[in-house]
Amino acid sequence: MAGSTMRTSFAALMLFLLASKLCFDVATAAGECGRTPIGEAAASLSPCLAAARNPGAKAPPPCCAKVSALIRTAPRCLCAVLLSPLAKQSGINPGVAISIPKRCGLKNRPVGKKCGRYTVP
Repeated sequence: MAGSTMRTSFAALMLFLLASKLCFDVATAAGECGRTPIGEAAASLSPCLAAARNPGAKAPPPCCAKVSALIRTAPRCLCAVLLSPLAKQSGINPGVAISIPKRCGLKNRPVGKKCGRYTVP
């Protein structure tokens, strides 16, 4: 049943991303995620989906690699993705997701930085 729920959630995420792409394509200026639309940045973090919903879920290596790269290249983008309507619709808990860099053991995480009402541990 968990596999079915995950597939359904992933399908919903992808559908939302495709629908949202039309809105994001209009913007040409760099934003929180540079020139990468926030929907694409969110999609790149799909290996983190289970860890973003469940504080007890292990953050898998592909997730940790994506988060590390995002922090290195566009640190504000991670926060923008976690607080986006897309994340909320995907069932992501920002308070749980903000702990992924720590759960990955990333040394380059922005400890103490605020992400909305959440603080990076």
